[in-house]
Amino acid sequence: MSKVITEEEIRKEVEEKNVRFLRLAFTDINGTLKNLEVPVSQLDDVLGNQTRFDGSSIDGFVRLEESDMVLYPDLSTWTVLPWTSVEEGTIGRLVCSVHNVDGTPFAGDPRNNLKKVIAEMNDMGFDRFNIGFEAEFFLFKEGANGEETTKVSDHSSYFDMASEDEGAKCRREIVETLEKIGFRVEAAHHEVGDGQQEIDFRFDDALATADKLQTFKMVVKTIARKYHLYASFMAKPVEGLAGNGMHTNMSLFKDGKNAFYDKDGQYHLSTTALTFLNGILEHARAITCVANPTVNSYKRLIPGFEAPVYISWASRNRSPMVRIPNANEIGTRLEMRSADPTANPYLLLAACLKAGLTGIKEGKLPMAPVTSNLFEMTDDERAKLGIKPLPSTLHNAIKAFKEDDVIKSAFSEHIVDSFVEMKETEWSLYTQSVSEWEVKRYFNY
Repeated sequence: MSKVITEEEIRKEVEEKNVRFLRLAFTDINGTLKNLEVPVSQLDDVLGNQTRFDGSSIDGFVRLEESDMVLYPDLSTWTVLPWTSVEEGTIGRLVCSVHNVDGTPFAGDPRNNLKKVIAEMNDMGFDRFNIGFEAEFFLFKEGANGEETTKVSDHSSYFDMASEDEGAKCRREIVETLEKIGFRVEAAHHEVGDGQQEIDFRFDDALATADKLQTFKMVVKTIARKYHLYASFMAKPVEGLAGNGMHTNMSLFKDGKNAFYDKDGQYHLSTTALTFLNGILEHARAITCVANPTVNSYKRLIPGFEAPVYISWASRNRSPMVRIPNANEIGTRLEMRSADPTANPYLLLAACLKAGLTGIKEGKLPMAPVTSNLFEMTDDERAKLGIKPLPSTLHNAIKAFKEDDVIKSAFSEHIVDSFVEMKETEWSLYTQSVSEWEVKRYFNY
């Protein structure tokens, strides 16, 4: 759970660790981490929710004529960035929510939006929405002039023993850095693709985990540069290699106990878990627009690379969209395998939670679990089982999102309008672009 930190503790650490600057972090609609940095002399204003900024140039925020926004820091997110020097002066970081100048929460802030859906969950009697992310990333070599490349840092594979190459050293320092700022790292290993890594940190409530994912990305990218490497969370950065997934582990807690657990249920799943699961499956196509929000995302969601393509669930079988890992009572959960790390974590969790809560309200059980490899079935065999495909392009995902009133209701009208507009623009620009593949294939026609 998130640690309670007081203003007094922050002021004390500012003095002890020679904090010179305060980095105020928030997230735009695309999931990009934004930062406003102010000198420590502004600490009183920061803690008093008095730090203003111009929101008109932030994607999905506001128009020029209504640009003033205020940052409200969450004190539980306070940390001193460990790669900054006490001797030279350190940087303190706070994750913030965005508010209007009258103090009301800004409806276009993804973090505020997740809080709203969590409040709906609390009204239904649940205490917590526990989340564990497994975000994969690639480490690529820096070019001769410091430019980004897609040259992988190694040619190892899944769970290969850590060597002494720069990628392995970088991964170790990332783990050490995360632990210095309070992460409980549970595992770190090489993934399937050349140069591909995964570092898993302990589950927490939804808001805290979304905050941590944004911090995690910042740490990974920062430490990678120390080793002359570029870290990429792009869904499919290299043709022919596995893509970057972000398996999303979910469970609801009620009265301090895991509401997904039933010792007598199939796979130890309760009726609450099964109806929540059905909500996820029924709204999977719309969720995909949020879980896989880029044109490139759909180059990962193809057969042959372990990423799911079909809307289904199972226990040990890893080809369906949702898997039920073998776990103890507190660890009983649903693992949604379709999301990738380009997803805005606040929007992703709002969509999943809304779909699951709707499933609980409706009380319908999901389709039968799949025991065979979905990729080896024919279309007719999948159709007989009621198994539908995930959207194959961003264009199709946008259409599914626009048609799903439940998923749209997970977001403010401001976010829905901004998100759809940005995604449709992205798709339009993509359809107008001419790739190297097209030139090679069609140039001599």
